[in-house]
Amino acid sequence: MKGFYSRKLHSLLGVIPLGFFLLEHMITNFSAVEGGSEGFKEAVAFLNSLPLVLVLEIFGIWLPLLYHGVYGLYIAFQAKPNNGRFPTERNLRYLLQRITGVIAFVFVIWHVWETRVQVALGNVTHEELGGVMHDIVNNPIFFVLYLIGVVSAAFHFTNGLWSFLVSWGVTVGPRAQRVSSYICMGLFVIVGVMFVWSLFAFRGAEFQAEGTALLEAAKAWLA
Repeated sequence: MKGFYSRKLHSLLGVIPLGFFLLEHMITNFSAVEGGSEGFKEAVAFLNSLPLVLVLEIFGIWLPLLYHGVYGLYIAFQAKPNNGRFPTERNLRYLLQRITGVIAFVFVIWHVWETRVQVALGNVTHEELGGVMHDIVNNPIFFVLYLIGVVSAAFHFTNGLWSFLVSWGVTVGPRAQRVSSYICMGLFVIVGVMFVWSLFAFRGAEFQAEGTALLEAAKAWLA
């Protein structure tokens, strides 16, 4: 019974609030596509102007993420996929959900270290995050890792949303589950494309000056 409630909480937190956080992050990053460097700065400034933003981050993002991620690792490594015996679509998505969950959790930790933690430590400001992202995604290896990370996060959320609707009794019959599957996979395409498009936007020339300034400041500090 304890495991039942633990899994229910894990499922709920994956959609509320972490799903909302992922979508908000997607929209904020996509402002780099729509508005360039200034658009991204405005989006970041808006988020940081919210009242009690630190409280919202701690209780709305970091603690839910910690529980969902750690318990998700436990679920992933306890899983016993049988794709070899039953190569069905659901079994494939079951396996991919575990794999992308592990990838997404590691990726989020790395991304938070490169961005939010560096702001907290005073190494960069919120206004310089565009330059930080520019430097990261212009490293070919990091760019590929970011592509894998954002696509994994997009799939893990959208496929997890489908599982959430099933396990919480929202989509009961086969037809409802089939329709919700189409919707969730469509959402996966939209979220994945918007994240990837944002990564290409951060590689743009208008973010280069910010990235160059940060690099020169780092060299001066090391000297």
